[in-house]
Amino acid sequence: MKSKTTIAHNEAIVQELRNDPEFAAEYLKAAMEESDEPGALLVALRHITEARGGIAKVAKAAGIERESLYRALSPNGNPRLSTLFAVTRAIGMKLTVEAA
Repeated sequence: MKSKTTIAHNEAIVQELRNDPEFAAEYLKAAMEESDEPGALLVALRHITEARGGIAKVAKAAGIERESLYRALSPNGNPRLSTLFAVTRAIGMKLTVEAA
């Protein structure tokens, strides 16, 4: 049986995010700066959430229903600001603002 020598892009990103918290912070910052595509922030948060133990674990830590978090972090999600703050706290990060 041949061994698998490649992995999916999303899986590789999640592994890197799991192993390198500094990369995770930079990844989230880059997604936030992508103003042309607001869904990029949600995808980045979902990847980091998966790296930090999965949707169920982060949802519990954030005090959010698992299904609601799945919807909120989908590419077409529309989460409340309170949800974003709760999720970022649960993954060990915080959202900040700076002058442009």
